[in-house]
Amino acid sequence: MNTIPLLPNFNLVKFKADVKQGFKNLAKGGFKNIYSHIDQLGIKKGVDELGINKFVNQCALLAAGSGAMAGAGGLATMIVGVPLDMINLVTQQFRVTLAINYHKTGRYEVKFNDFFKIVASSLKVDAGVTVTKNIMEEVAEKLLLNLGSKTAERLVPVVGAVIGGSANYLFIKKVARQLRES
Repeated sequence: MNTIPLLPNFNLVKFKADVKQGFKNLAKGGFKNIYSHIDQLGIKKGVDELGINKFVNQCALLAAGSGAMAGAGGLATMIVGVPLDMINLVTQQFRVTLAINYHKTGRYEVKFNDFFKIVASSLKVDAGVTVTKNIMEEVAEKLLLNLGSKTAERLVPVVGAVIGGSANYLFIKKVARQLRES
């Protein structure tokens, strides 16, 4: 007797709640952890060698790659892929932010709190004078909204890869444009 394997029950509401909790965890220390692993001197060298436009494009392509992988297999890859994609997307956003800051100011070493004010500003979050847990949670929420708008479409294999890759690429390009205009 042949049986068709059933997909495990997938609760979209629980998935969204888990992703939202992941963003709260990002706000509690994850942003700083991601930031501390970025090679600021390497970003300076990359901008100096490639130029700012090619460096931004490189970051956008790296973001597109993880977005495409997260959506390539539909639900199966999305469960593991979305958190990894989000970490890569935040990393590429941070790299672009540091690169444009270096391009504008000539300074490539930036302390985390000063840097996070730039990130908050690029997402239209008012960071005020100090970076607080609430500001970090608001930034995490804005990032969740940017990612969440295309999450359902990533459930469809192959189409999800195109949507995920395109969404990430365009997000990084938009961040770069906003940073240049500020």
